[in-house]
Amino acid sequence: MTNESITPGGIGGSSPSGRSTSRRARRAGGGGGGAAALRKVSDGAVNVAVKEPGRFFALCLDTFRAIFKWPFQWREFIEQSWFIVSVTVIPTMLVAIPFGGILSLQVGGLIRQLGAQSYTGATAVVAIVREASPLVTSLLVAGAAGSAMCADIGSRKIREEIDAMEVLGINPLHRLVVPRMFACAFIALFLNGLVSVVGLIGGYVFNVMLQNGTPGAYLASFNAIAQLPDLLQAEFKAFVFGITAGLVAAYKGLNAKGGPKGVGDAVNQTVVITFMLLFVENFIISTLYFQFVPSKGM
Repeated sequence: MTNESITPGGIGGSSPSGRSTSRRARRAGGGGGGAAALRKVSDGAVNVAVKEPGRFFALCLDTFRAIFKWPFQWREFIEQSWFIVSVTVIPTMLVAIPFGGILSLQVGGLIRQLGAQSYTGATAVVAIVREASPLVTSLLVAGAAGSAMCADIGSRKIREEIDAMEVLGINPLHRLVVPRMFACAFIALFLNGLVSVVGLIGGYVFNVMLQNGTPGAYLASFNAIAQLPDLLQAEFKAFVFGITAGLVAAYKGLNAKGGPKGVGDAVNQTVVITFMLLFVENFIISTLYFQFVPSKGM
């Protein structure tokens, strides 16, 4: 009978070299997994901080170039304008009434404590026309119209209609994005005026009925602090906010991926990103306005 020698690395045994090899393999695998996780996090941060803003800026430049391409899509512009009006007018009025009432109640109580109740109308005009109406308009345009536009363009992207248009030589930016962007900006101008009028009416009703204010004093003090440039900068804000909402909706819709779920995610991102950009733009425009336009003295 021959005695077979069992080596240390054979069955039932383990050699030091085998153990060190397995440990090195585990270390390599762990290091690779950590590096992959770190790379994934860094890529996500770079994508959010650099790539996404860069792509959005490129889309904005391409869209503004497409504005000058003839012919302008008037039919698409009119259809989108009517759609925006249909989904935003009633919510705008319903939001503007309590908004003006709340401002009137808060400001009226403070002014009464200061002994200047006759200037309630002036402060309401400044608060509503200068700041409140553009913000309310932009939030409704972004939340109602922008989300619907993103869903429409995203659905076309998922169904590969955008790719088909490009194959046929049709520029999707000129055909779809430009008329929608101008429709948002155009309707935002009128919605801003609607919010101003309805908000002032709501403030008047609340001031006269709940705070026992004088109707004549409320109306007579309208031009005590407010001035025409206040209305002009509010209209300019509404126009810029409408363009921003249209561009963000188009960008997220054109980059939607992953089927219906991707379209839903793009719609949610459209609303959030638009709100953030609108508040930043509002701060910048208001700061520049106060720097170049002097306030009206009483």
